[in-house]
Amino acid sequence: MLHVYDPRGEVRAEVRALAARVARPDGLRLAILDNTKWNANKLLRAVRDQLQAKHPLGAVNYYRKESFSRFAAPELIEQIRRDNDLAMTAIGD
Repeated sequence: MLHVYDPRGEVRAEVRALAARVARPDGLRLAILDNTKWNANKLLRAVRDQLQAKHPLGAVNYYRKESFSRFAAPELIEQIRRDNDLAMTAIGD
């Protein structure tokens, strides 16, 4: 008898509504969360530059995770939520 195992496992996720889209970011505070991977940082800077060229942002605030392989600390997420209107992060691999 041959046993075949399915490596996909089972994924369970809570369904959540997406946040409303911002019509224009003019005057809003943008948070950039860097996950410490080199390519992600390059991608984030490029998108930031394009946004700033088209829209007068109120502020751009930078944050860094301890490691790309770990979740951001709840305190960091709360600070980003409290002090910003928009947030951006990326995976650049």
